Amino acid sequence: MRILVTNDDGIDAPGIQELARGIERAGHDVVVVAPDHNASGTGAALGALSSTEPIRVSSRRIDGLKAEGHGLSGPPALCVMAGNLEAFGPRPDAVVSGINAGLNTGRSALHSGTIGGALAGQNFGFRSLAVSLDRDGDVWHWNTAAEIAVEMLPHVLDGPSRLALSLNVPGAPRDRIRGILWTRLATYGSVRAALAKTEKDRLHFELQRTGYVPEEGTDLAAVRAGFAAITSLQGTVEVWGSEARVGDAFHSTQGLPGASAGDELRPAQAVFDGA
Repeated sequence: MRILVTNDDGIDAPGIQELARGIERAGHDVVVVAPDHNASGTGAALGALSSTEPIRVSSRRIDGLKAEGHGLSGPPALCVMAGNLEAFGPRPDAVVSGINAGLNTGRSALHSGTIGGALAGQNFGFRSLAVSLDRDGDVWHWNTAAEIAVEMLPHVLDGPSRLALSLNVPGAPRDRIRGILWTRLATYGSVRAALAKTEKDRLHFELQRTGYVPEEGTDLAAVRAGFAAITSLQGTVEVWGSEARVGDAFHSTQGLPGASAGDELRPAQAVFDGA
C-alpha cells in the first residue's frame, strides 16, 4: 500500500521521521509530504491558496528512509490535498499523520494540525490515522508510538472508507503500555492556552496544565492509566434540534439546536448503524 505521511511539527521533526521509517519497514510504499515549518495548531486549514503565489516545495532526505521527503510552505491538510492531487506521484491509499510531540486529547482535537491532516484525508476519501505522543519527563519515546501505529495500520487499511482514527500514546517504553482502548473525547484537553503577557504590539501565550480530572472512558483518562487511546472522528458534523426539519422556514419562536445540553460544551457523540 502507498501511505502518505504528514505531521504538523514539520518535516524535520523526529516524530514523523520515526513514523515514516516504521511504516516503510512494514513493507509499505511511503511518501512523506509535510510542512517545512512548525504548523502546530492549524487544524484542518489549507491556508491561503492563490494562483499568483505558489506553494514552495523543498526536497528533504530522511535518514533510514528510501523515499525522498517533500517540505511544503503550508499546513498538513494542504500536504494531504497535494498528495490527493498526485503532486508527488500516484494517489496514496491512506494517510498517517504524526507523530505529534504532545497529546491531542479532548477538545484540543479541533485545533490539532496532526488530527487536521487525518480529517483532511477523510474529507478526500482516504482512511486516516493521527498519532500523538505524551512526554516522559524530558524523554520522547518515538519508537513506542511508531510501533503501535504500525500495529494499527492493517486494521485502518481494512476499515470502513473515510475512517479517521486518533491514536494517543502514553510517554513510556513499549513494554509498559498496558494495551489499546477505544475511547471517547474528554471534555477538556491536558493543557490550555493562557495569555502570559501583553505588550503594545505583541501577545505572549503559553500552555498550562489544566488540572482537569478526565472522566472514565475518555482518551485522556486512558492515557493517564497507561493505555494507548483510540478515538474515531468525523470532521464535518451537523447539529439539529427537535423542532427544525430540512426545508422548514426559519421563524423567531423556533428553538435553536445546541451542540450539547447545558452551558458546558461536551464533545458530540454519534452512533452509526452501518446502513
